[in-house]
Amino acid sequence: MAVTLTDAAANRVQTFLANRGKGIGLRLGIKTTGCSGLAYVLEFVDELDEGDEVYEHNGVKVIIDAKSMVYLDGTELDYTKEGLNEGFKFTNPNQKDECGCGESFTV
Repeated sequence: MAVTLTDAAANRVQTFLANRGKGIGLRLGIKTTGCSGLAYVLEFVDELDEGDEVYEHNGVKVIIDAKSMVYLDGTELDYTKEGLNEGFKFTNPNQKDECGCGESFTV
């Protein structure tokens, strides 16, 4: 499988990278935290690390390290606006549950 971006997410990342003025893409990863155990991490990437996997959609590169790929394989990243709230939304088929506040998840 792979990791995909919706058109809305790809457009938003392109805007962020253009405003930043540098970067080759967006790193999607996970970290141990929160009440459910894992949380998503997004950060800009200026250079690839050994073992990184790269997926591309609409000219946007999504970079994932091998350790995170186990948890993220098949994930779709979207960008949504709901009322006054906007942000990235993760649809992860590996996710079994999440905490009540939505900040962390389990697989």
